[in-house]
Amino acid sequence: RKFRYLFSGDIGRPGQDILRDAQPVENVDFLQIESTYGNRTHSSPVDARDELAALVGDTIRDGGKVIIPAFSVGRTQQIVYALHQLTDAGKLPRVPIFVDSPLSVNATEIFRLHPECFDEQTYEFLREKGNPFGMENLTYIREMEGSRKLNELKEPAVIISASGMAEAGRVLHHLRNHGGNPVNLILFVGFCAEHTLGAQIIAGRSPVNIFGEPHAIRARVAKIDAFSGHADRAELSGYVKSLTGHIKKTFVIHGEEEQSLAFAGTLKQLLPKSEITVPVLHQVIEV
Repeated sequence: RKFRYLFSGDIGRPGQDILRDAQPVENVDFLQIESTYGNRTHSSPVDARDELAALVGDTIRDGGKVIIPAFSVGRTQQIVYALHQLTDAGKLPRVPIFVDSPLSVNATEIFRLHPECFDEQTYEFLREKGNPFGMENLTYIREMEGSRKLNELKEPAVIISASGMAEAGRVLHHLRNHGGNPVNLILFVGFCAEHTLGAQIIAGRSPVNIFGEPHAIRARVAKIDAFSGHADRAELSGYVKSLTGHIKKTFVIHGEEEQSLAFAGTLKQLLPKSEITVPVLHQVIEV
């Protein structure tokens, strides 16, 4: 028999910059949905930009550097675009901004080559002001030699580097070299899974293990959840409400246990006729 099984993937936040919002799907029989922030409420994207401006601006004025661990696909482009908007609006000074990750550079080029995927606001920015991911004070770094030179920077700067959870990649070098200075800021802009280096730094742990050695974290640490590629509880609920069809079974995945179980409870109210399950590792599901 034929049926429609919808795998949500990372739904994303409605109204977020660059890409268009997730579209509703019709005639859904089975739903598999993420729950990363199934029991959370994010601030608005506008508030996120204001918070970014305040955190980066304060650090730059103090003469510090901002280290932003960021996922290469999606998050890096969001942050670059937000910094571009804030700089153009005069809310941030034109300090050097570096994207130090070969994968991030490659991903950004793919974004740039496909403006047909942009939402209306980003496409308008492209028409009026040019490349959302390019400005005079922005440098993309592929080669390791260019990355090493960032260690010699004396002036304030923003360094965006992968990985977003600070588990691997060039950001580890920047955390090692700049994380010990209290004038600097380590700014997380995405989810950090439990036990990752990013989660340890957010929790205030110091010293932390970087490249097998203990390193004290004296820099300020901040986190902005609103840039997340994952919808919050209300936004996830809104997406579910947009679906049509008789959803016989719903599987809640991709979340810490607390988040998944909480969102499963929400879904029981939204989909009273659907069988709601939070699968566990190695569980076999038949549809």
